[in-house]
Amino acid sequence: MQINKKILGGVAALSAASLVLAGCSSDDPEATPEATGSDTPAESSSAAVISTNGSEPQNPLIPVATNETGGGKIIDAIFAGLVYYDGDGAAHNEVAESIETEDSQTFTVTLEEGWTFTDGSPVLAHNFVDAWNWGADPANAGTALNSYFFEQIEGFDGYNSEEGASNPEMSGLEVIDDQTFTITLAAPNSEFPLALGYSAFYPLPDVFFEDPAAFGENPVGNGIYMLEDPADWQHDVQIELAVNPDYAGERTPQNGGLLITFYATQEAAYADLLGGNVDVIDGIPASAFATFESDLGARAVNQPAAIFQSFTIPANDERFQGEAGLLRRQALSMAINRQEITDVLYQGTRTPASDFTSPVIDGWSDSIPGSEVLEYDPEGAAEKWAEADAIEPWEGTFELAYNADGGHQEWVDAVINSVKNTLGIDAAGLPFATFAEFRTDITNRDIEAAFRTGWQADYPSLENFLGPLYYTGAGANDGDYSSEEFDTLIDEGKTATDPAMAIEKFQEAQEVLFMDMPAIPLWYSNVTGGYGESVENVVFDWHSVPLFYEITKSE
Repeated sequence: MQINKKILGGVAALSAASLVLAGCSSDDPEATPEATGSDTPAESSSAAVISTNGSEPQNPLIPVATNETGGGKIIDAIFAGLVYYDGDGAAHNEVAESIETEDSQTFTVTLEEGWTFTDGSPVLAHNFVDAWNWGADPANAGTALNSYFFEQIEGFDGYNSEEGASNPEMSGLEVIDDQTFTITLAAPNSEFPLALGYSAFYPLPDVFFEDPAAFGENPVGNGIYMLEDPADWQHDVQIELAVNPDYAGERTPQNGGLLITFYATQEAAYADLLGGNVDVIDGIPASAFATFESDLGARAVNQPAAIFQSFTIPANDERFQGEAGLLRRQALSMAINRQEITDVLYQGTRTPASDFTSPVIDGWSDSIPGSEVLEYDPEGAAEKWAEADAIEPWEGTFELAYNADGGHQEWVDAVINSVKNTLGIDAAGLPFATFAEFRTDITNRDIEAAFRTGWQADYPSLENFLGPLYYTGAGANDGDYSSEEFDTLIDEGKTATDPAMAIEKFQEAQEVLFMDMPAIPLWYSNVTGGYGESVENVVFDWHSVPLFYEITKSE
């Protein structure tokens, strides 16, 4: 399954003058003297390469330009940020030695010494500041899809400058020296340090700014793995990543690299897994849900993950605007038999949605006011559709677009049948051959149908499921939804210093979403996957991605 990237665990409250993310806890099994510290070069325990599935990145391999899982899997392998998330979603310092604050508004970041990019240049404070400023500069808005994440930094103007204008520096970022910089937010945000493990906040080497387009084809990172030669990226086929011998973090790779094959279908990847031709896959086709656990035994993976599935109706579809449009959005939601679809198609690997986030995130609730529109109610759906027709008669066909290479056809067909049978209208799935083609039409606003959307959390927070998708102008707001009330509640949640108050505001923001229905929630996903007999130590993390560096393979 390909999902917009976006990326388990609770959010810890930060007290004044506290040391934020001061380092891995002493009981972390990875945080041993032998494995921890920037003095230790990355040494893999095996030269065997781990093969896995993936998809051709939608965009060049630039961290701030990547907000989908195909590219994200690669970006996260070849870059390292200030912090990283362990398998349970807890944040640990990586390039950062410490991140300190007294007021949850100004943060002082001190870097570990000894980090370098794969071109040999050192990772210094300005590499973070310059990368973030470039991502926030409105002149780069067409490329920097993750600019939303810099919005809370003082001086951000990425949405408001005149077209083509440049705003190259945010006033809230200041380089103190090579190892130190400060971040000042426009308002306090106790969750901000938690977000710093997301790829938008990765550093960029000086060479990036000489030619960003060329860099995107031959990225220079500081992570566990590296693109050793541009020829190792065969577009639409595969990418091979070697171990970065100069990686300075504690996540020591236990293998000789990654081979990510861009499969056209999940069925093909699963067939290769059964045939011993791929080591690990993170998606099981719907056709194998009933059998994959018996096929693979202990090598089958089926566990909760921070993944949310929905479909979005473009804001420019006049049939879904105004009072009639809202009635139709509600009717569509009530016409879908989520329980039946998840039971029949997904065999216990999906759970019908009751909100816009994920049950594995702290603060999740299944009783948000307005969420009753997610319950299957064919009679109520038909009544609302009739009310809408009385205001403005329906014309045309309801289409639901999806990428055919991601294992989505079965559920799209089921949703379409549910809509047709309940509402008595023409409805059809609209397949795109590849994820890249599908996302390009969405990004360019060329798509003229409802389209499937999903979210894999970037960091473990309710806000991460809400702000990036529905905040006015946010990078993953593909439906162009805009609500001043929603935006205000998100801002209030982000600036709350009390985590309980933040959760309350984010839940209130969901009440607004249920009033407007910019997207139709469908279900929460488990991560389903499996691995071959020649690999061990396979762990899938809180947001469904294998911890590749831990995997070992017999040679």
